[in-house]
Amino acid sequence: MISMTILVVDDSRIMRGVIKGLFNDLELGHCSYVEAENGEEAFKAIQSHTVDLVFLDWNMPKMLGIDFLKQIRSIPKFKTVPIIMVTSEIGKANVIEALKNGASDYIIKPIDNKIFKEKVSKILKNRS
Repeated sequence: MISMTILVVDDSRIMRGVIKGLFNDLELGHCSYVEAENGEEAFKAIQSHTVDLVFLDWNMPKMLGIDFLKQIRSIPKFKTVPIIMVTSEIGKANVIEALKNGASDYIIKPIDNKIFKEKVSKILKNRS
């Protein structure tokens, strides 16, 4: 059993709930969640909490997910925090841009439960 703090960044409260529900279904242990509606809130949250994993949407008000990703990856202490983009941006260029800028993986909405489980499991295995 593990204990983790997960940062869920999405401007949709419903989508944040879906992601938390999918993660809880993995039954990995105790998880606490920090939620943010945009990149600005996420940036404040990651600086005030010890975060073990981030689920990050692309399209949000105030600061896009990709801009949050670039900003976070420029700070040494956040270089190794796993960040999974969870977005409806399906373009190959978007996926490449996210991975080039430090995303650990990329999940396309609507979220497929099996893909979600596989990608999260892979990232957590690499982390331990």
